[in-house]
Amino acid sequence: MTQQEPPASRFGREDVERVADECLYDGFFDLYRRQLRYRRFGGGWSETVTREVHVRHDAVGVLLYDPERDAVVLVEQCRAGALDRPRTPWLIEPVAGLIDSNESPEAVARREAEEEAGCRVDELIEIQRYFPSPGACSEYVTLYCALVDSRELGGVHGLDSEHEDILVHVLPFTQAWQLLEEGHLDNAMALIAMYWLARERASLRARR
Repeated sequence: MTQQEPPASRFGREDVERVADECLYDGFFDLYRRQLRYRRFGGGWSETVTREVHVRHDAVGVLLYDPERDAVVLVEQCRAGALDRPRTPWLIEPVAGLIDSNESPEAVARREAEEEAGCRVDELIEIQRYFPSPGACSEYVTLYCALVDSRELGGVHGLDSEHEDILVHVLPFTQAWQLLEEGHLDNAMALIAMYWLARERASLRARR
């Protein structure tokens, strides 16, 4: 059997016409009404399409993993976007933050690990880059894993100036995986990071 090339888009930025951008709200995040036309797979161009887009800074996430103790470090905080969920708006996630300056993603990852979990990070292993919700949001996430010593980690962290109240959980991998299977890790960053860790865990532990 002949091996097929993986699918890749035949179109690029030049195949979209940005007809108009209208800022509807200018705040910590921005809301734009965008009008665009794009080439169609069957040929020709689409009609002008109108979409509202949540324009926000790109973000980073850091899964803190202790290979010596096979422990995962996750943080818990109240999330405004989850207020309507029936169970709880307190989500358990990897450390995360926005790139809202000229800092590199790596620098933001290290800073957020210290602010949110009291954890110094050296080496960063890139897991994935992805759009969490590209149909309505411009955010692009760079997700890392950092190998850490979890013995001194825990407690409540975060910046008062950003109204953060963040609880640090240090969990055996098996317990963190049970949370995932029971539906308690129900955000994209945690799921992507944990599935990656399940695949790479043995090789990470072999580096000890």
